[in-house]
Amino acid sequence: MGEANEPVENAERLWMLCAEALHNQVNEATWKTWFDGIRASWADDEQVVLSVPSSLVKERLESRYLTLVREVLADATGKQLAIRLVVDTDAAGEQPPLPLPPPSAAATEKPPPPAAARQGQWEPDQSRAAEQALSVDTDYTFDAFVTGPSNRFAHAAARSVAETPGKSYNPLYIHGGVGLGKTHLLHAIGNYVRDNFRGRLVRYVPSETFLNEFVDAIRTNTTPAFKRRYRECHLLLVDDVQFMEGKEGLQEEFFHTFNELHQTSRQIVITSDRPPNSFTTLDDRLRSRFMSGLTATVQPPDLETRLAILRSKAGEEAATKHSDVLEYIADNVKDNIRQLEGALTQVLAHASVYGQHLTVELAEEVLFDLFGTNQPRPITPRVILDATASLFGFAVEDICGTSRRRPLVTARQISMYVFRHVTDYSYPAIAREFGGRDHTTVIHAVEKISTLMKEKRQIYDQVNELMARISSGG
Repeated sequence: MGEANEPVENAERLWMLCAEALHNQVNEATWKTWFDGIRASWADDEQVVLSVPSSLVKERLESRYLTLVREVLADATGKQLAIRLVVDTDAAGEQPPLPLPPPSAAATEKPPPPAAARQGQWEPDQSRAAEQALSVDTDYTFDAFVTGPSNRFAHAAARSVAETPGKSYNPLYIHGGVGLGKTHLLHAIGNYVRDNFRGRLVRYVPSETFLNEFVDAIRTNTTPAFKRRYRECHLLLVDDVQFMEGKEGLQEEFFHTFNELHQTSRQIVITSDRPPNSFTTLDDRLRSRFMSGLTATVQPPDLETRLAILRSKAGEEAATKHSDVLEYIADNVKDNIRQLEGALTQVLAHASVYGQHLTVELAEEVLFDLFGTNQPRPITPRVILDATASLFGFAVEDICGTSRRRPLVTARQISMYVFRHVTDYSYPAIAREFGGRDHTTVIHAVEKISTLMKEKRQIYDQVNELMARISSGG
C-alpha cells in the first residue's frame, strides 16, 4: 500500500517546494489566476503529472509558463522531468485528486479534428473557442492601434482580413522594421476573429516557436499531433517568418501547412522584417505563395503619428496637461514605436517613483540616460550582459545560466527588460542570448519588470543604472 501511494506523496512534496519557488517568480494576480489551482498527482524519476482546473489554465501554462515550471522542477530535482498537464475540474477543490497512473504515449495524442473541420467548414466549437482566446494577447486590438500615413494601408488590410477571414486577402503578408506594430496587427486580427466569429480556432506562433515545436515533434515521434495543431486552425498568425530563411526542413513543413490551410479557405497572416522577394535562401514555392496574396508595408511613424501614440498611451488628462513633454519625446524618438513607448514609460515611472513633476527637463534627463547621445556606441548582447554582470556582481555565465536564486533571477529579468528596450531583438532572439530559453520566459520577465518599476524604487534605479552603463560604456 505504501509503495502504491509513494509516487503521489512524492508529487505532493515536490509540488509544495516548486509552488513556493514559482510564487516568488510571478506577481500575485498571475499566481491566483493560473497557478493556485494546480495539484501534483504523480511524480517518478521520469515525469510529473500536474492536474489543472480547466482547459483554459492548461492552454495558458503550455503557451506561456511551461518553461518556467520546467526550470523550477529541474532546480528542485536536479534533472529534466517530463511534464504532463491533465484537466481535472476537481483540482482546485479542497480534496487532493486521485492518483493517476503513468500516461501512455497514445494518451498524449490529440484526437483527429471532425470531418467538417478538415474540409474547411467553420462550425462552432465552444471548447476550442475558449482555448484559442489564450493564443493572442488581448491588449493588442484594432482600437488600441494608432493609425497614420506610415501604417494606414496595413491597418486597413488587417481589418479587412479580420472582418472576412479567408475571403479578402489570403495570405496577408505584413513587413517592416522592428517595433513598428506588425505584431500588434497580428494579435488585433486574432482578437477580432475571436470576439466576432465564435468557434473559429486561432493560432498565433512566432516562427522560431514553430521550429522548436517541429523539432520536438520529430524527437518525440508526435508529428501527427503537431501537424493537426496548425492544420486544423481557421486563422494562423505567423510572426517573424524571416527566421525560416535557410532552414529547409522547416520550410518544407510550413509549405505543406500553408497549402492545406489555403486550399480549405483558412486565413493565413504573416509578418516579416522584409518583403518576400528579398529572401535569398527561401524556397521558391514559399516565396511565390507569400506573394500570391496582399503585401502591406509598415513604415516608421511620422511626428503626428508618434504624438498620437504617446497621447493614447499617456491618457487624456496627462496628454493635455503635459503636451510639451510628449512633444519632446516624439521629437527625439523617431524610428521605433517600441522605443517611443518605452521612453514614455521610463519618464512616467521616474516622475512617479521620485515624486517629481513631469517636465521637459526631466524628460531630457531620462532620455539621455536611456539613449545617450545621438550617435551611441553599438549595443551588442555582450555589452548588455557584461554591464548586467558588473552591476549586480554576478558572472555572465550565471546571468545566462539556470540558477533560480532570487537576486540572480531579478538581475536576469532586468537584463531581459533592458535588452527588449535598447535593442531591436525579438523575444525569441533575446531568449537565445540567455542560454537558449523559451521566448515566453522573456515575455514574463519584461512584463514583471515593467510592473515593478512603477512600484519599487530599487527596481527602477537598477533598470536606469543598467541603461546608463550600457549607453556610456561604463
